[in-house]
Amino acid sequence: MRAAGGALTDVSMVNAATSATVTGAFDAGKAAWTTNEPLGYGSTYRVTATAVSSDGRKVRQESTIGTLEPQKRAEPNLIPAPDAVAGTGIGVGQPIVFQFTAPVQDKAAVERQLSVVSQPAQEGSWYWIDDQHAHYRPQQYWQPGTTLTVSAKVYGVNFGNGVYGAEDRTETYHVHDSWIAKADGNAVQMTIYHNGSPVKTMPISMGKDSTPTHLGPHVISEKHAVFTMDSCTYGVCPGNPEYYRSDERWSLRISNDGEFVHENPASVSAQGNTNVSHGCINLNADNAKWFFDHFGLGDVVEVTNSGGPQLPVWDLYGDWALSWQDWQAGSALR
Repeated sequence: MRAAGGALTDVSMVNAATSATVTGAFDAGKAAWTTNEPLGYGSTYRVTATAVSSDGRKVRQESTIGTLEPQKRAEPNLIPAPDAVAGTGIGVGQPIVFQFTAPVQDKAAVERQLSVVSQPAQEGSWYWIDDQHAHYRPQQYWQPGTTLTVSAKVYGVNFGNGVYGAEDRTETYHVHDSWIAKADGNAVQMTIYHNGSPVKTMPISMGKDSTPTHLGPHVISEKHAVFTMDSCTYGVCPGNPEYYRSDERWSLRISNDGEFVHENPASVSAQGNTNVSHGCINLNADNAKWFFDHFGLGDVVEVTNSGGPQLPVWDLYGDWALSWQDWQAGSALR
């Protein structure tokens, strides 16, 4: 609301359906009045304004305005869910992910409204995995003890193709101690590092030649005391000689195509000397329970010498497979 050639003295804006008053504020010269709260989608507002002209005349004007109703509204879901890590924090490898419930056509407009503020400060950047997933990671793993304030100020933002942001969202994450496991397919061993210092080494068995474990940093995304592993979930179904279905204990997911760190009693004799799994990292009972007790969401398993391909960037948290330069190129603002 703006006065031409005079000054506003009073402005009232009321939601026609609810009779709720919209708050706002004048600028320094009272030439303009602006709402300081978002207006609702698909709503009608009655506006009454009083102004005084430059020659002292008082003018009163009433009008009605309406806001658009989007064809679709996109929610900014966060991964990991803040509630899931409220008591534990996240590991140093955890990317911050906004998952939008509708495709984003204008990625640049949306990315301008996304932010991650780290304390202490660490350089980071966004990368669009696809039209609905924007990932954020630092150049290197997060520093232990970091606090992250994550925001999506997307309410009212035009995503394109009739989609608008459904709401704003701000959450806080805390990064716990650094837990990194380095799994070596040649040594058939996995060494555990806590805050940079080695604390334990355990024999493992990784993927055999026909089903090798992916190379590179993996990030833990799920924990299950017991988990049913079914190869049909990634296309290897009954009738295929590689099909399997079994309940495995102390299972931590490290990729979306069926790779876990877990106990496997059937491969104990191979652990430490031969890679025989379908791609998982197998441990004996004691080591699997220890690993389960010490590792959580966002902690890192770095795989070397597996004979497998690099973990793809799109495979849940393959974020660390890319160089910093390539990662930055995935921003819509580059």
